[in-house]
Amino acid sequence: MALQGKKLINNPDDVVTEFIEGLVETYPGLQYLDGFPQIKVVLRADVERGSYDKVAVISGGGSGHEPAHAGFVGPGMLTAAVSGDVFASPPVDSILAAIRAVTGPMGCLLIVKNYTGDRLNFGLAAEQAKSEGYKMEMVIVGDDCALPPPRGIAGRRGLAGTILVHKVAGAAADAGLSLAEVAAEAKHASEVVGTMGVALSVCTLPGQVTSDRLGPRQMELGLGIHGEPGVAVVELQTVDVVVEHVLKQILSQETQYLPITRGCNAVLLVNGLGATPIMELMIAARKAVPELQLVYGIAVDRVYTGTLMTSLDMAGLSITIMKSDESVLKRLDAPTKAPAWPVGSEGKRPPAKFPVPLPPSPSMKDDEILAPSQELSKQRCILEAAIEASATAIINVKDSLNEWDSKVGDGDCGTTMYRGATAILEDMKKRYPMDDAAGTINEIGATIRRVMGGTSGILYDILCKAAYASLKQSSTVTANEWADALEASVAAVSKYGGASAGYRTMLDALIPASAVLKQRLEAGDDPVTAFVASSEAASAGAESTKQMQAKAGRSSYIAPDLLASIPDPGAMAAAAWYRAAALAVKNKLHGSKS
Repeated sequence: MALQGKKLINNPDDVVTEFIEGLVETYPGLQYLDGFPQIKVVLRADVERGSYDKVAVISGGGSGHEPAHAGFVGPGMLTAAVSGDVFASPPVDSILAAIRAVTGPMGCLLIVKNYTGDRLNFGLAAEQAKSEGYKMEMVIVGDDCALPPPRGIAGRRGLAGTILVHKVAGAAADAGLSLAEVAAEAKHASEVVGTMGVALSVCTLPGQVTSDRLGPRQMELGLGIHGEPGVAVVELQTVDVVVEHVLKQILSQETQYLPITRGCNAVLLVNGLGATPIMELMIAARKAVPELQLVYGIAVDRVYTGTLMTSLDMAGLSITIMKSDESVLKRLDAPTKAPAWPVGSEGKRPPAKFPVPLPPSPSMKDDEILAPSQELSKQRCILEAAIEASATAIINVKDSLNEWDSKVGDGDCGTTMYRGATAILEDMKKRYPMDDAAGTINEIGATIRRVMGGTSGILYDILCKAAYASLKQSSTVTANEWADALEASVAAVSKYGGASAGYRTMLDALIPASAVLKQRLEAGDDPVTAFVASSEAASAGAESTKQMQAKAGRSSYIAPDLLASIPDPGAMAAAAWYRAAALAVKNKLHGSKS
């Protein structure tokens, strides 16, 4: 039976902000951007905006991995770290705020763990920053060695080896190297590092129940850092056996994930996942070092043991191996004041917070957003009913989405979608130009981008932006134009997210919905009847994901037998809001022609 997890927290929704507040109060060398609730950025207190004369190095991702990433901000490592909500990629606006706050004429390097949401959000932020005149580079770290290739479009996950890449890049930047040189050293480090994790327990998200996936005598091999299931569940083994297995996997000559052979030198990192005593980590290190030297003929230059990149309160560890040479060791040995490396912090305590203004979106003006409509048109009534019904449907399925996602992902799909739905209902009252269908869809995308974060947030924003581009030329939108907009949205999500039909994503609901809507309208069906029929196709498509093997997202890391009979949460969410919208339109029009 799953039990409510015990946490020393206040409101589960405030844990990330309150963690950052405690961090900057503890370490006087750190500050955070204040004034925007969704922007959670920690930066060096000694870097003045716009005048920093070295390459800025920024990383980040979902929270829950503390002390990563904010704990590695400081001279010699990161210039800033961007935090999303727990296990959710930070939104684009947060990343842009960090870039603007610390980047000077030398430019900025983004170091990103290989997760779809992180790649999309950091990538979009980099493109926007380039358009503003900033020099930008981005390095993706995928150091997971637990899963055999190929990994489809998802690729290898970014794990604790990312910390070593932070150190190499940060030291190179601190030495005064150019952006191209810093990026080259970071990329090289990312290509010679490998990691594998082992868990004894499942982590508990703030405010949620603890999964009972692992029995009392079981352990999980090859897990990620978001609570998702690993490669295999096995009987509990001694730490010596575990270390032997992990090293064998990382150094496998079949996968050749690392260019390390007998006679090479390496750095070893033994990392705790959140609830592992230092005693157990040291026991693992005690086995790993002679195993590398005597069995594999690898000289161990440095050993780092501690809790650096966690998965909340998970019991377990990960082992990272990085091929080393004189240049890598020079960067790893360079001094740093990043508190979690760890080193001591010195200096006078500056104010913990200071505000940095965030430029408004160039596509919107306040008077345009808040301008009252001239009349409550028919289109407005239908649009309001559809949006309200869709958001309410997502709110109602929150718990089911979380339950499915806890079995095939990181357990927060319902919470993330709920956050977007409630914000849409709130913004609809005061922001949306409801007489302008295209403008309203564009504003919905802005709302989602602001509050949701993660992969789903950026993909839904892309969906809305594509629909807006398709609809913006029409004042009163016809059924055929809605169908064209849906088709354009599906194509955009597929293009940028990399998925298509059968990949076990939300597109498995939206693709059949789009196809049926087009077919019915072309056949001359009543638009409302066509819309309802397409919603049934969306529901059927979502249900069909129970029999699919995942080819995208975090589910692609999970064994197929663990996915059987469990629908994709993203597809079920899409089907829920789409069907609710269709029924709302049908009820509003009472079967009349649209």
